[in-house]
Amino acid sequence: MRILLELFRILLIFGIVGAFCSGILTNVYQNFGIDYNQYGYLGSVAILILLFIVYRNKLQFSGWYKGKKEKLPKRVTQVLFVFSIVLLMIPPLLQFTS
Repeated sequence: MRILLELFRILLIFGIVGAFCSGILTNVYQNFGIDYNQYGYLGSVAILILLFIVYRNKLQFSGWYKGKKEKLPKRVTQVLFVFSIVLLMIPPLLQFTS
């Protein structure tokens, strides 16, 4: 039962927080004149990666699941973070270069 509750919690975190952050990112991109319909999926993937990092390093320790809980290795966290920042920066670069 705890596993189902934790899965439901993960879906809520990723769904609600991801949608909220995507909405903010959409407004930021639109204010800069970036076509969100064409490049928006890159920002959404970056948000999901960032949420994954936060969940694995912080939020998993406060949930219902009592199984093996390990933080991501520091190097993996750094690589994923840089990759998500690059994904966030690609739409403005593509928009302004084309």
